[in-house]
Amino acid sequence: MNRNCHILLVEDNEGDIILTLEAFKDVKMINSIDVVRDGERALRYLAKQSEYSNAITPDLILLDINLPKLDGIEVLQNVKEDPKLSLIPVIVLTTSNDKRDIFDSYKAHANCFITKPVNYSNFTEVIKTLKDFWINIAQLPKINFSV
Repeated sequence: MNRNCHILLVEDNEGDIILTLEAFKDVKMINSIDVVRDGERALRYLAKQSEYSNAITPDLILLDINLPKLDGIEVLQNVKEDPKLSLIPVIVLTTSNDKRDIFDSYKAHANCFITKPVNYSNFTEVIKTLKDFWINIAQLPKINFSV
């Protein structure tokens, strides 16, 4: 099973963007994905402001910590403090394995913290596991759903 899920990748490193998109293809992750390259753009995208007025609200956010303009922790805090966005699962996907980054991410209510492996086959395995759990097993909230 491979549910359709819209993903927002917040990543500034072009090499990591290409690596992530290639890994998605390799594990046959058939989902729509948008990419923004800094923290300010991420918040504009999520708020559907300016060039992102027609953006799709993501079902899942993959967030790097080390971003220009507004770092990943600040983006995470903004997402989790916004009642319209707070239910979107945010997976911190970063090269950092710093204990402070891990602590700050969970303190800001990250749903998961993953350190990117440097080896491509290991990274692809991480993406496959991410797909298996977050796309195929976990039930994600539909943000436009109202009770």
